[in-house]
Amino acid sequence: MAGVAEENPTPPAAAQPDPAVAGLAREVEALRRGLATLAGLPRRVEHLANLVARLAEQTATAQQTAPGEGTLTWLDLPAGTGHPADLAGGVAEAEAVLARLTGWLAGVYLRYCDAARTLPACWLWHPEVVEELLWLHQAWLAAYADPDAPVSAAADWHDRLRPGVVRRIRDYAGMCSIEAHQPDGDRRAGAPTVPLAGAAATIAAWWTRERRNPPPLPTPEQLRAAAAARPARGRR
Repeated sequence: MAGVAEENPTPPAAAQPDPAVAGLAREVEALRRGLATLAGLPRRVEHLANLVARLAEQTATAQQTAPGEGTLTWLDLPAGTGHPADLAGGVAEAEAVLARLTGWLAGVYLRYCDAARTLPACWLWHPEVVEELLWLHQAWLAAYADPDAPVSAAADWHDRLRPGVVRRIRDYAGMCSIEAHQPDGDRRAGAPTVPLAGAAATIAAWWTRERRNPPPLPTPEQLRAAAAARPARGRR
């Protein structure tokens, strides 16, 4: 029996780690993890800074049309009263509107090949084109800059609003050029006049009192005015 005991000695008890060494190991591991986190900190800070900058830009852009003021319009933009100070303010406002619009055109609108292909170089000479682009820009802001806007607003902008503006700009001025706005060009024209606006009182009286009867016959003067206005309307 004694021999058997010698052949199978009892294994020595496992050495217990030194508490001080174990604590030091934990501290080293914590430092290692902390350094790994710090290594990625500059990248995370840069990402957050870019995000804040984008949000600030979107907020500033969204405030271009203040709530309650309606949609900004180019065709009905205040023209000033003629006073030099008031006129300068009106010009500054118009310049600011165009500066924001041209920045958006470069960054968004002209990224679409059909838009770049159909926007004429003389687009600024066409108030109706500026008006179309201005409201389309505001529709884009409503879809993208408003954090509460549903994704369907962006889908509608892509599917319906933007293609519609591209199509109408092509109809308005797709074949135009800057040369057409020279003194002898066919687009050299002043603001259009409302045909036969002087007949408004006569038509108002007929519509109010006798609308069941045929409308008043045009006078010779009105016929001449309509004939004179027809060529100018054709050039538009």
